[in-house]
Amino acid sequence: MRMAATPPRKPSLWRTVKAIAWSFVGLRSRGDYEEDVKNLSPLHIIVVGLVGVFVFVAVLVLLVNWAVAR
Repeated sequence: MRMAATPPRKPSLWRTVKAIAWSFVGLRSRGDYEEDVKNLSPLHIIVVGLVGVFVFVAVLVLLVNWAVAR
């Protein structure tokens, strides 16, 4: 018996943010990764990834400035 395929989900910004956050940590199951590949927009991934990198660098700079000021 053949199972009906689930329709692809509409790309959402929140799903993209969660996928990128898990990618930064490096903890992502293979099944979740494969679902992300099918359901996320490449443009969303690029934009959220760049914003995530800028936020990460800004937090590191602030942390270093705070540590040096003490």
